[in-house]
Amino acid sequence: MTSREGVTPAAGSSEAGGRADSHTFPGWRIVAVLAVGQIVSWGVLYYAFPVALVTITADTGWSETATTGAFTVGLIASALAGIPVGRWLDRFGPRPVMTTGSVLAAAATVAIALSPGLGWFFAAWLVAGIAMSATLYQPAFAALTRWYGPHRVRALTALTLVAGLASTVFAPLTSLLLEQLSWRDTYLVLAGVLAVVTVPLHVSGLNLPWHGNRPTAHPTAGDETGWPASDRAVRTVLTSRPFWLLSGGLTLTAFGLYATSVTLLIPLLTERGMSASLAATTLGLLGAGQLLGRLGYAPLSARTAPATRAVVIVAASAAAIGLLAAVPGPTWALIAVAVLVGAVRGAGTLLQATVVAEEWGPARYASLAGAFAAPITAAAALAPFGGAALADVVGSRTGALTALACLVALGTGLVAAAHRDRRPGEPLSAGGGGEQPVA
Repeated sequence: MTSREGVTPAAGSSEAGGRADSHTFPGWRIVAVLAVGQIVSWGVLYYAFPVALVTITADTGWSETATTGAFTVGLIASALAGIPVGRWLDRFGPRPVMTTGSVLAAAATVAIALSPGLGWFFAAWLVAGIAMSATLYQPAFAALTRWYGPHRVRALTALTLVAGLASTVFAPLTSLLLEQLSWRDTYLVLAGVLAVVTVPLHVSGLNLPWHGNRPTAHPTAGDETGWPASDRAVRTVLTSRPFWLLSGGLTLTAFGLYATSVTLLIPLLTERGMSASLAATTLGLLGAGQLLGRLGYAPLSARTAPATRAVVIVAASAAAIGLLAAVPGPTWALIAVAVLVGAVRGAGTLLQATVVAEEWGPARYASLAGAFAAPITAAAALAPFGGAALADVVGSRTGALTALACLVALGTGLVAAAHRDRRPGEPLSAGGGGEQPVA
């Protein structure tokens, strides 16, 4: 799509991925460490809130809109903070960044629990959002992309499959705590769990060499001895049209998929004759669809070029949303379409995790991915409100889904344009210094 000169070292250099100087799979220890950390971090910082929302508003008297607004502010802060955090990850590695993020996350969770007023609650979630940027998927993706090199798709797939259990574990756990404790005491307990589990994990578990600390490192252009050149190359990518076309396409896709699944799906299904319990079960099956999409990503990755894969997944997302708008029934057909929505959303998570390294190389991945993911994360945060507002404007949820399908179809065009906008004679994919993802 665009030149990566100075960003990616030569094939076989140690920059291609920590312990992936050879094609030997580095093992599962780091994946396991990150997966446990992701389950706890996502569970406490993200999935506990919707379970506790009703209890919080009932106890404090704050409106549901205002309370949810604080959570949304945190998610947007996470998107913005991800840009500098990406650069810190490239310079210092995931161990100090994710450890600091875990300490900050525990402190922010305590601040949420002790909030004396709504303003403090907003401020606490703002800090929690900054902590999210240093503890959730982006730093974990950066670690696996570098350390697992040509095996990154395999490692990333395993990570996202296990991390998908966060809601399965923490939604019922939070509910159980709320039955016994106040919401404030529940958040204090969750803060303790976060501190006790994630801080030691990140301190002791993320101990592979990083950059110049590697005893086997051979500095190359764009490595430690070439930071200015590397920074210029990063700026070149960040100011390129293909980079932002691709990010823009995935941003529209994220907005469409999250608005569909979080805001519009259950009301639409009940309008079409499902019971509330069956509609909720269907939402759960959407989660199962995400697992299917992630499992299917590795074989898709092995058979398609990155540009083709991106177009296919985004186009499939538009088609899935459009089908949900167009299919009136029967029940089994609606359930099947909901599972399809989940599958493309699950595949999209891995697309976002891998496409930067595949198109611009693994060197300085975190710096590029932080900027790449910022609008995507912000769109996902705003999607629940945006989906509801869109349904109000057009007058129906079917109309809102049709509009969202068109929006994601526009995203398909942006992704295809990013592919076409590469320089003349440039390869379809820049690869990763000659390495190819191994399923």
